Amino acid sequence: MEYLSISQTAEKWGLSKRRVQVLCSENRIPGVMRVGSYWAIPADEMMGS
Repeated sequence: MEYLSISQTAEKWGLSKRRVQVLCSENRIPGVMRVGSYWAIPADEMMGS
């Protein structure tokens, strides 16, 4: 499975990086995981799913 960074996800979804960080910290993105100090968001995840 391929993962995206906060910046890549923000660009893909048209959101701010801060908003994506909040979604990650609230566990609102299925499959998101914390890797050290970074968030890994599944590349095939769609916004709002």
